[in-house]
Amino acid sequence: MQRCGVEEVSKALESEDVTLLLYLRDSSNSKAARLRKIAEQRGIAVREASMRDMWRMARVNENQTPPPILALVGREPSATVEDVLESGGVSWLIAGARYPVNIGFTIRTAEVSGAKAVFVDGDLSHSEKKAAKRASMKAHRFMPVHWVDGDEIVGRARDAGFRVLSLEDSGPTEPWEADLTGDVLLVVGGEHDGIPQSILEKSDSVIRVPMSGFVPSYNLQAPMAVVAAEAIRQRGDG
Repeated sequence: MQRCGVEEVSKALESEDVTLLLYLRDSSNSKAARLRKIAEQRGIAVREASMRDMWRMARVNENQTPPPILALVGREPSATVEDVLESGGVSWLIAGARYPVNIGFTIRTAEVSGAKAVFVDGDLSHSEKKAAKRASMKAHRFMPVHWVDGDEIVGRARDAGFRVLSLEDSGPTEPWEADLTGDVLLVVGGEHDGIPQSILEKSDSVIRVPMSGFVPSYNLQAPMAVVAAEAIRQRGDG
């Protein structure tokens, strides 16, 4: 989750788990400089960013001017799989997607909607993984992304108390009818074959995003965005 500007970041440093600070390069804001010093003294990672990057990333920009400081709270970009499962919340599994750009877009969607992590089960080469990172706008800087075996991570998530909810073209439950609170692993499938049957059989529920046109399905990240937004609404994270 993002904390934006001096006031929000100051409060976050007092009462929340801040894991990363983004600081506007060459900022002359003395309050932001003081917050940066506090973060550095606590061992919190601090990264400088250009005005353009801060403007693009900030949740709020006043008069086209970006805030001098941003903070990431409640999510550790370097978290291991074990850390993610222990901390709970909402994570995503991308099971069987083939195209790096599609994978990157789904990672980006997960990050901007506040997911704790993304797990990717896909047979990609090193260069294809780099392409996925580029398409995600390098979202891995702010959220852990792990390449895993899908069946294994579903089993581990269930053992850790997560409910597994799969998104498919057909299913009995629409997003606004599903319970997206608590510890949830949300699953989207590949472009051609969907979610593997072995994972569907382990799912607690299958969610269907309504369609009314003629083409076979939405693009991969579209139903994901619908469910992610509904999760934000239900969890009061917006």
